[in-house]
Amino acid sequence: MKFETPATTNPIDRLKVIGKPHDRIDGPLKTTGTAPYAYERHDVVPNQTYGFIVGAAIAKGRISSMMLEEASQAPGVLKIVTYENAGKLNKGQMNTAKLLGGPVIEHYHQAVALVIAETFEQARAAASLVRVDYARTKGAFDLDAQKASATKPEKGNPDTAVGDFAGAFAAAPVTLDATYTTPDQSHAMMEPHATIAAWEGNKLTLWTSNQMIDWSVKDMATTLGIPKANIRMVSPYIGGGFGGKLFNRADVVLAAVGAREVGRPVKIALTRPQIMNNTTHRPATIQRIRIGTTAAGKITAIGHQSWSGNLPNGSPETAVDQTRLLYAGANRMTQLRLAVLDLPEGNAMRAPGEAPGLMALEMAVDEMAEKLKMDPVAFRVLNDTQVDPEKPERPFSMRHLVDCLQQGADRFGWNKRVAQPGSVRDGRWLIGMGVASALRNNLLTKSAARVRLNREGVVTVETDMTDIGTGSYTIIAQTAAEMMGVPMDKVVVRLGDSAFPISAGSGGQWGGNNSTAGVYAACVKLREAVAAKLGFTGGDIEFSDGRVQSGNRQAKLADAARDGELVAEDHIEYGDLDKKYQQSTFGAHFVEVAVDSATGEIRVRRMLAVCAAGRILNPKSARSQVIGAMTMGVGAALMEELAVDKRFGFFVNHDLAGYEVPVHADIPHQEVVFLDETDPMSSPMKAKGVGELGICGVAAAVANAVYNATGVRVRNYPVTLDKFLDRLPAMT
Repeated sequence: MKFETPATTNPIDRLKVIGKPHDRIDGPLKTTGTAPYAYERHDVVPNQTYGFIVGAAIAKGRISSMMLEEASQAPGVLKIVTYENAGKLNKGQMNTAKLLGGPVIEHYHQAVALVIAETFEQARAAASLVRVDYARTKGAFDLDAQKASATKPEKGNPDTAVGDFAGAFAAAPVTLDATYTTPDQSHAMMEPHATIAAWEGNKLTLWTSNQMIDWSVKDMATTLGIPKANIRMVSPYIGGGFGGKLFNRADVVLAAVGAREVGRPVKIALTRPQIMNNTTHRPATIQRIRIGTTAAGKITAIGHQSWSGNLPNGSPETAVDQTRLLYAGANRMTQLRLAVLDLPEGNAMRAPGEAPGLMALEMAVDEMAEKLKMDPVAFRVLNDTQVDPEKPERPFSMRHLVDCLQQGADRFGWNKRVAQPGSVRDGRWLIGMGVASALRNNLLTKSAARVRLNREGVVTVETDMTDIGTGSYTIIAQTAAEMMGVPMDKVVVRLGDSAFPISAGSGGQWGGNNSTAGVYAACVKLREAVAAKLGFTGGDIEFSDGRVQSGNRQAKLADAARDGELVAEDHIEYGDLDKKYQQSTFGAHFVEVAVDSATGEIRVRRMLAVCAAGRILNPKSARSQVIGAMTMGVGAALMEELAVDKRFGFFVNHDLAGYEVPVHADIPHQEVVFLDETDPMSSPMKAKGVGELGICGVAAAVANAVYNATGVRVRNYPVTLDKFLDRLPAMT
């Protein structure tokens, strides 16, 4: 099915199942511990062995020698795999560095050996006996020190310009020129990267934790130099990913190589330090923002430059993207610059680009409002735009940012905010409120599904779409139930298997809308097959309550499969509506904090998110996504920071004891409001993404609230008390 014209009325609009707050259908499995995660698949293949990865102890250089004898002779050891005996391994398209290092070392904890043994304990113990001598070479590990050497990235659109930014900024009556920094951050998902690999002849099966099945199968075929058809990847349940599991990592490749070498299945789970240093992370940024306005507050010039670092041939953190779309202004420019750093690979983390970019932009917007002596909400509303500021002829398909801001302000009690910072107290606590806008684009991508109808009237959906804790199982079931006119308990959903049709996958906030649109397309075909089987020829066919009706004639849906199962497969693909209309999601975040006037301790008191994100397919799971994202935003604002050892090039706090993330005690009441919006330009579902919108802007709203509470502006995230304690207002 090709989606080329705006959606009109269709079966989804009945909203008998879609749009309802259904419990997650995978919930009982997860709460009883029976959902099968990758490392726990003891049932799928017998005679499993255990692998333990040895990571490089240097960040840059070469392996001089490896002493494996003692490890090889340790109890239970079956094989030690290194670059010398692994055979040819190509670098996958999605990887910046090789997943098995040697003799060249590209970053700290790059895998250099895999020890395979009969038990996990034996593999781990033997791995500690592997001795590697290195020739260390000088590396670059400090973004600030390398900023001057940063260059324009070769890929993407690193520089944009509209009008005369420099001239307009110089002429503006009111200006801001400020620099903000965000640190390296880790995905810190609960489930580690884990894989079981097994060969049967020349066929490889991988049970792994992966967000994007088809991408990763393609890359495995490239890496191993075998046909894609010879690889099956299975990932039905994923315990968090946040972008860290978009691509294959060392566990996948080395499990496959190890299983081939020992002739038995091999299972590997990365340790937490390996997750932090061996896999990917969100890169640090330095961001300079300049805004010029009229005396009345209209933006006339806006410029955003960002510097980030990565390994050679890596990509930048696209922290300027939202600035291209969020506010009006005739004269504008953005620039990205990329420095070569020898740290572990920087790559996608929840809302890449917008999450760190809005940490800077929305603080700058707050600072500009203060310079203008304007209310921060009013300043944002004043500079709204209904068209792409870079291409005024291109309207937004839907843009309700102003509604988000105004409804949020009313609901949060923004009119009680005192503009003068540091002037509201509750006992020893300084109280402040902050606001920030949110933007995340709606991305469209081809997605397929297969649906089956059996003689019991059960509809089964098969697609390689993944569920990373987001509720994919449930919204896909809701889509099939709505389309086929059956209750939810008559739908079976099977996900995360490369043997199924290729879906959008989970990433970029595109999964929910595209994967359900693919199921919609397949169900349209199944409806046609059912109608033909039952002899219905009219155009008024209705599927409802397990029955099919046309005019005065009706039949049971199950009767269509009386002579055998009916199967239909199709995909959704898109025309150029996303080129004619800018498709984005919007939100507004409001936060109240309290800061201890003596110690500087920050406590978040309450949070509100108002989101405009197309049709909300399941309000319960969507709310879950947003409050989780809001929680991550608090972490980014107040605590999350990978500390770089700038001498030796690694992240020091590489576990959940040293890398702090919010816990229940840190998070207060969270309220989420979804505006009633349907976007017919997006898909037949009229939905858009929401999972990443919830983190966009949150950190800035927290930081702005801290400023309103204390009068101290901290432009370097995270906002920790050591950065403002000596500047707090005098205690009274």
